[in-house]
Amino acid sequence: MSTEIALSEPVHASDIQLAQARISSEIAPTPLQYCPRLSQETGAEIYLKREDLQDVRSYKIRGALYGISNLPPELQERGIVTASAGNHAQGVAYACRTKGIPGKIFVPEPTPKQKRDRIMVHGGDMVELVVTGDNFDEAAAAAHADAEERNAIFIEPFDARDTVTGQGTVAAEVVSQLSAMGKSLDTIVVPVGGGGLAAGIISYLADMSPNTKVAAIEPKGAASLTAAFAEGEPVTLETVDPFVDGAAVKRIGAVPFSILQSNRDRLSWDTVSEGAVCTALLNLYQNEGIIAEPAGALAVTGLSKLNLQPGQVVVCVVSGGNNDVLRYSEIMERSLVHRGLKHYFLVNFRQEPGQLRHFLADILGPDDDITLFEYLKRNNRETGTALVGLELGEAEGLDGLLKRMEESRIKIQHLHPGTPEYDFIVS
Repeated sequence: MSTEIALSEPVHASDIQLAQARISSEIAPTPLQYCPRLSQETGAEIYLKREDLQDVRSYKIRGALYGISNLPPELQERGIVTASAGNHAQGVAYACRTKGIPGKIFVPEPTPKQKRDRIMVHGGDMVELVVTGDNFDEAAAAAHADAEERNAIFIEPFDARDTVTGQGTVAAEVVSQLSAMGKSLDTIVVPVGGGGLAAGIISYLADMSPNTKVAAIEPKGAASLTAAFAEGEPVTLETVDPFVDGAAVKRIGAVPFSILQSNRDRLSWDTVSEGAVCTALLNLYQNEGIIAEPAGALAVTGLSKLNLQPGQVVVCVVSGGNNDVLRYSEIMERSLVHRGLKHYFLVNFRQEPGQLRHFLADILGPDDDITLFEYLKRNNRETGTALVGLELGEAEGLDGLLKRMEESRIKIQHLHPGTPEYDFIVS
């Protein structure tokens, strides 16, 4: 059974204010923090809405709590089922434990262990965790089937009116917090996966701050909103890159898309690369001390896509902080590649003395480091091929490096991200 309501029924600020009153006894408002670094970089006045500081480290608790709170006792007794990439699941687990409702939570295989562990911490003995499917959509299909078989109540992570309404309380807090500073909101930058947060925020602002612009940012490898606007309706992507796991959704929710489509005049949308997300994530950690997950850094990453004017008041929603420390090596790698500092080459060394010495002394720049050197299977008796990873001292040094490689007698192939060769040999 689904709690979804007809698409024709819009969400209003009054609905969101009711949701805010309903959940305010269980969650406190999150801080709205001025960010000097991003303000200096953009010329605008940048604030960070710290949803990573929720008890479950993401805004998802808002929709989960409100959706479950709206269920009458006889429906709660049937038990709760949900599917999630990890953050919504924690909100549902938290609600199940605090309200004494049994829950069954489905997450896909790529869900980081950190998120799986936190689900069980928040849910305790009241929840059962099922790990299944290669992506969110496959886990969701299994969860819906389970709910139907057991006549349990499915709590949608984004594609339901109650969920959208609960997520919209983020905007209510932002407007109130800025008002207390004597400021008004020009633009709010919002991450997009299934679309529930963006739809809730734009619904509130349409009534309470109609001149505010909403910028929706999604990962390039899971651009379901962009695809939906291109087709005029939600479409299912053939594949998604699971790296930005909190936003790796194949199909934008029908309810959120209906709301976003009806507010196109105040909405812009764009995509950012996964590498750019990694760079923004690391900058948040190194400069502001904020531990964001990839999806949590989407909005900050999207600032580079906006044409901001000096002095504009802009809020970026830091939507989640459930990052696994084991992922940082991959995050650093993706960031270096994105910034043009990390490159991979296939180097065919001729089997004659001094070839490696020539490569090190005459081809590499003084600030270039070898981070990977691995001989591959030899194709013939004349050459030996090695996979070489280089970290450059500066991105501008690549042209000189490539020129020296071209002038060398050594045959060298530059592997480019996104090509089959790169994905097969490097990834």
